[in-house]
Amino acid sequence: MPSEEHPLQPLDPNEEAFVRALSRVLLALPRVVDADMVREAGLPFSEYTPLMHLSEAPGKLMRMSELAAACNLSLSGTTRVVIRLEKQGWVRRAQCTQDGRGWNAVLTEVGLARLDQAWPTHLSSVRRHLVDHFRGQGLTQLTATLRHVATAGQANHS
Repeated sequence: MPSEEHPLQPLDPNEEAFVRALSRVLLALPRVVDADMVREAGLPFSEYTPLMHLSEAPGKLMRMSELAAACNLSLSGTTRVVIRLEKQGWVRRAQCTQDGRGWNAVLTEVGLARLDQAWPTHLSSVRRHLVDHFRGQGLTQLTATLRHVATAGQANHS
């Protein structure tokens, strides 16, 4: 919200161009990566992502709410994806031992093998469509800035 101390300032042409280009990337990148994943690995990006997060979690399990947050999905959306993964035998659901009310998604060995099979396609796609375009651009600083923006955005919506 603008205030007397911080009046609303229009974007200059460079800022406007940046915002519009970033908006296009945020819309286009998931689509092209998903298309590559489906075509080359037979696994949609929406199913690859939870498998990836589970593979990185201690014990290869995450509480459903944590998995939803990691995948940037609603809890109901995550449940639908996990049910699809469960039908494939790639994930199983187990009741949380900490409180008995919640559920964990657990990556199976078959799911880990499927992730390993799809990983080269994902790597190739994100390199081709994103990372290679930033060579020599100071990825460390860019990553830190993007993390800051994401963290500030989450804090403002909590």
